Amino acid sequence: MYDFLIVGSGLFGATFAHLASKRGKKCLVIDKRPHLGGNVYCEKVEGINVHKYGAHIFHTNNKVVWDFVNSLVPFNRYTNSPVANYHGKLYNLPFNMNTFYQMWGVITPEEARAKIEEQKADAVAKMKADGVSEPRNLEEQGLCLVGKDIFEKLIKEYTEKQWGRPCSDLPAFIIKRLPVRFVFDNNYFNDAYQGIPMGSYNKLTEALLNGVDCKTNTDFFNSEYKDWRKYAAQLVYTGPIDEYFGYQYGKLDWRTVSFKTRVVDTPNYQGNAVVNYTSHEVPYTRIIEHKHFEMFGQTLYDCPKTVLSEEYSTEYKDGMEPYYPVNDEKNNQLAEQYRLLAAQERDVLFGGRLAEYKYYDMAPIVEKVLNMFQ
Repeated sequence: MYDFLIVGSGLFGATFAHLASKRGKKCLVIDKRPHLGGNVYCEKVEGINVHKYGAHIFHTNNKVVWDFVNSLVPFNRYTNSPVANYHGKLYNLPFNMNTFYQMWGVITPEEARAKIEEQKADAVAKMKADGVSEPRNLEEQGLCLVGKDIFEKLIKEYTEKQWGRPCSDLPAFIIKRLPVRFVFDNNYFNDAYQGIPMGSYNKLTEALLNGVDCKTNTDFFNSEYKDWRKYAAQLVYTGPIDEYFGYQYGKLDWRTVSFKTRVVDTPNYQGNAVVNYTSHEVPYTRIIEHKHFEMFGQTLYDCPKTVLSEEYSTEYKDGMEPYYPVNDEKNNQLAEQYRLLAAQERDVLFGGRLAEYKYYDMAPIVEKVLNMFQ
């Protein structure tokens, strides 16, 4: 008998297994994929660690979390500074003085603020005429945040590709915390700590699951472990919450991402790990050049090839990997019904993005599990 059967070896499951094992608990981790690590899994291609399920950049302000992951594997100094390509013109992200100079030629924060205020005026006036003071959707939020030019060139079409819906049909909160800075700073995150595990995220997964019993190619719902009480005192479930309950209230909606990955015979293709393509004329949302996560300076050119992944955002269908919860009213109500069922389950812990129907960055997942064990 195990103390815990853990369904899913992503960051929630792996961190839980690590901390439980350190406290003398016996854990079994099962995963339906042929590998461990969930979406942070990397594949080695041409000597480059490829983020198989999309770019993952670890960032946090929590020193306890940062010290914990670095105690398992050292992290490098990678800083996320994406670039946006709109009809062949490049703009720095997040929106900062470099972006405003590229967009309007302004060179002082005062000029940039004045330009944004001038462009916000129409959207604010229209809302006022409608008798509202708070943005009702993502389009109004974007226009009130950065004005017409930046919204239409760098937000609108990119977001519609991501979500498959007009910005006017999306909730405002999606971009409420979008960084807007009046300094020349291309660092996307404001967090004190940021980086990539040296040698890939697989090193982090291996360290978390060192000494833990693990089985891959094992689907919880189509294996003997579905009758989990025969094997463990408690269940930790990190899969989709609606699947656990047999979709009895209906299926939750997700957005998913597909990738076209190719090897290119050049050491440096786009000069940056992340380039967003913000217009509808390009079908993918961004291109990831994986070697920039871990190779800097001359080491970039010592590796003669590069690996690129085009990302395509699509509506989820059965058999695909669910990525992003669709937090509209219908899905939020449905998710709440499932959460009420989950709260009544005896000896079962639901955790992580899929089991909570909530989008998480990596560090908050680690922090959540650390807090549980405190």
